[in-house]
Amino acid sequence: MSDWVWEYEGYEPGEERLRESLCTLGNGYLATRGAAPEATADEIHYPGTYVAGCYNRLISVVGGRQVENEDLVNLPNWLPLRYRVRDPDRPAGPGGWLSPDGDELTGYRQTLGLRHGTLLRRLRFTDRHGRVLHVEQQRLVHMGDPHLAAMRTTFRAEGWSGTLELESGLDGAVANTGVARYGALAGCHLGDRHTGTAGPDTVWLSCRTTASEVRVAMAARTRAVQGVPTGTGQRVTQSAALRTLAVPVAPDAPVTIEKTVAVHTSKDPATGDPVRAALDGVAKAPGFGKLLASHRTAWEHLWREAALEVPGEAGHILRLHLFHVLQTLSPHTAELDVGVPARGLHGEAYRGHVFWDELFVLPYLNLHFPEVSRALLHYRHRRLPQACRAAADAGRAGAMYPWQSGSDGREETQTLHLNPRSGRWLPDHSRLQQHVGSAVAYNVWQYCQASGDTDFLHTKGAEMLLQIARFWADTAVFDPDRGRYRIRGVVGPDEYHDGYPGADRAGIDDNAYTNVTAAWVLDRALELARTLPEPRRRELFERVGLDRAEPERWEDVSRRLLVPFHRGVISQFDGYGELAELDWDGYRARYGDIRRLDRILESEGDSVNRYQASKQADALMLGYLFGPAELSALFRRLGYALDDDVWHATVAYYLPRTSHGSTLSELVHGWVLVRARRADAWRHCQEALLGDVADVQGGTTGEGIHLGAMGGTLDLVQRGLTGLETREDALWLDPVPLPEPSELPGLSALSALSEYRFAIRYRGHWGVALRVRAGRLWISVPDSEEPPIEVRLADRSLTVAPGESKWLPLSSG
Repeated sequence: MSDWVWEYEGYEPGEERLRESLCTLGNGYLATRGAAPEATADEIHYPGTYVAGCYNRLISVVGGRQVENEDLVNLPNWLPLRYRVRDPDRPAGPGGWLSPDGDELTGYRQTLGLRHGTLLRRLRFTDRHGRVLHVEQQRLVHMGDPHLAAMRTTFRAEGWSGTLELESGLDGAVANTGVARYGALAGCHLGDRHTGTAGPDTVWLSCRTTASEVRVAMAARTRAVQGVPTGTGQRVTQSAALRTLAVPVAPDAPVTIEKTVAVHTSKDPATGDPVRAALDGVAKAPGFGKLLASHRTAWEHLWREAALEVPGEAGHILRLHLFHVLQTLSPHTAELDVGVPARGLHGEAYRGHVFWDELFVLPYLNLHFPEVSRALLHYRHRRLPQACRAAADAGRAGAMYPWQSGSDGREETQTLHLNPRSGRWLPDHSRLQQHVGSAVAYNVWQYCQASGDTDFLHTKGAEMLLQIARFWADTAVFDPDRGRYRIRGVVGPDEYHDGYPGADRAGIDDNAYTNVTAAWVLDRALELARTLPEPRRRELFERVGLDRAEPERWEDVSRRLLVPFHRGVISQFDGYGELAELDWDGYRARYGDIRRLDRILESEGDSVNRYQASKQADALMLGYLFGPAELSALFRRLGYALDDDVWHATVAYYLPRTSHGSTLSELVHGWVLVRARRADAWRHCQEALLGDVADVQGGTTGEGIHLGAMGGTLDLVQRGLTGLETREDALWLDPVPLPEPSELPGLSALSALSEYRFAIRYRGHWGVALRVRAGRLWISVPDSEEPPIEVRLADRSLTVAPGESKWLPLSSG
């Protein structure tokens, strides 16, 4: 495969769900999985289509209890296009349609074009008469006009003549059935279906989500642009609208069919009637060739702003990751009220919810598409009142953001979850991951540092930051025996530990990640309160009802939050070091893959709460969020000494006690290890790269890609390897020495990692180029009227003016 192509040769039914996810096409508003148009949803295929932010709520009965869930809705399927060769020996009937799953398939290739966002399928069928039919099909979801999608299919007969029968349509008889373990939950989100025709070549379908009452409309225009139909027709049912064609084929007479679709919902800005909007959109849409040309131009503009060049297989995978990030969070996202869906717009895992994954995605977007980052933070700000109500309901001040969010900001985390290994439904305490508020605050601060957007920081950003700080100050309880503030009854990013062994309450105490990030939030809130212009500070304090004495408590809490230690290392939480050690070798010998150790232990009647075992070592997340100097200063403010020896001992302690049950775990481990110049850092980096493309979690990628992990690998190059920080009105850079070949035995994906380059948008400077190669850093600032950029390296500072380019030797330290 070339650097810009992701290709599959041969048809493998067992891999189809994975390929569908990785071959999804989208534009930030609309996305469709890379499913076969000839197929419907079954155990092999799942043709899902999703519009960002289109949710619906249903109630299910599980174990005699009512369970309410909100899901990103699988919308009507616009893909259907099936075909067959008219057989004079067989009367017309429902059968004979050609499909990748049929015996007639004799060739198959699927190619995802990353440069221009297209999916190309080539199929060859040979029927029982020996007739060979070649099918070439190209698909796009338009990056310029977010409401349009199109497909062009060309049929070629090899040495025979006959008639090809085609059926193109819109299928509204769909449900959310893409995740097997949700099978016991209600999944029929669409009702009030209507269908119709508009002229000889266009059909339409409308429906409404059952609870959220979002109206959805699709219109499809199907035309033969090469070949003259001898028969056409239209047929509508309550849930489907179809157009049929019969077209002669011959060896020198290929047939080309173009299908163009428009999708609108009642949530779209400036849209009154989705049906009318869809019909107008498809009527005015040009042919496939012109659509493809404008679509390619839109993608070229995106790649120009998101330039990232890494040699070899690593660069190839990173480009795929960037492709999917841009398809989920494009400039069109800036116009929408949506967050960062953990599984992209690629499937139904996690029900399309928003978790904390923006923590891993926004740092990349901040330096390429800050307008998208700002829109994603607006999503959080619009839900600030709901977060404040949630805190009040819990008896707390400030804002408590939910672990899982959807349409309106209420807590969407389920109260039960299924262990597919044991078949048991179990209590789900992951809603106690209150650290998501710190992630929101971190994203606000990082965005404003990178963009220089003081307007946002002093208004909506300040409101969120101060309310999150209030929550932490009110949640922390002073323990006179320890002389420290404590945060009790939470769950950390680790997720495995949701309580103490035998305890009658959920949650653990003083999770190090939660407490340290809470202290950081309080410190940033104090800094912001000091630096806000006086009129704005007074107005803000009045608006949120902030007593001027409250910052005094913030100061005290931010300096005296408890961080637990044991045996000279940071404890993941208070009491972690007293838990039993796990027989890791024994479990690996018995089960092989133990990433989901929690499920394995529960199925044995045991609990992961008893052991020093982590899904992801969340204490190490501190090294992901904060550079060494900042982290050391943060601990010093808390009254603890954190030098290199303590940090390296902490990292070494958790390495053998982590199962990597989260796709983010390998990323974080690679990130924190790479600065220690450890050879195994690169193994973790490779695992992070391969997480989705190799489906290392065993089937989960088919339910949707892991957007946070994909965004995080991009940021691993952009910030992790460069040491890039945006703070104090400067670009800080401290590049990691690139690995020697001897450090990469067996790591094929990283074997060519000898240099890398990318361009960023930094505070009005578009296209600041950075390249690292063999101990040297190249920086180039495009010509403009902006002020020079201050660059700070480990051992010196300098400025680079617009129009300047410099090669800088790097310190060997």
